[in-house]
Amino acid sequence: MTIRYALCSDKPFWFTLDRHLSYDEFEKKVRDKQGYVLLVDNEPVGILRYNLFWDNTPFCNLLYIREVYQNMGLGKRLMNFWESEMRSLGYKSVMTSTRADESAQHFYRAIGYSDCGTLTLPEQPDELFLYKLIDGN
Repeated sequence: MTIRYALCSDKPFWFTLDRHLSYDEFEKKVRDKQGYVLLVDNEPVGILRYNLFWDNTPFCNLLYIREVYQNMGLGKRLMNFWESEMRSLGYKSVMTSTRADESAQHFYRAIGYSDCGTLTLPEQPDELFLYKLIDGN
């Protein structure tokens, strides 16, 4: 298993998993090193992208592992890698969110994230926000 920053050449694979990002934003993620690709036996199988919430807190916008590779601990390894990278950049906490009707909330809680709020929009499931301290204190 290898994790590396996303490259422009990852675009065809990336968009098989990420249907929410524009091509222009993908190029910014590559430029700013805010996207990661997880490879198994040199085959890309997962992605993670983030930005800075409030311009100061790393926020995982998307974590996705190809279905055939799910439930193998790869998502946890990708999150651990990202958290380690954020720690090395001096951040003390990270955040993410998931829809209330998705099972990802259980995954995030199992790896140490705590609920910290919700966003309610008309005619959509609530968005659950989760938070984790990563500074080791």
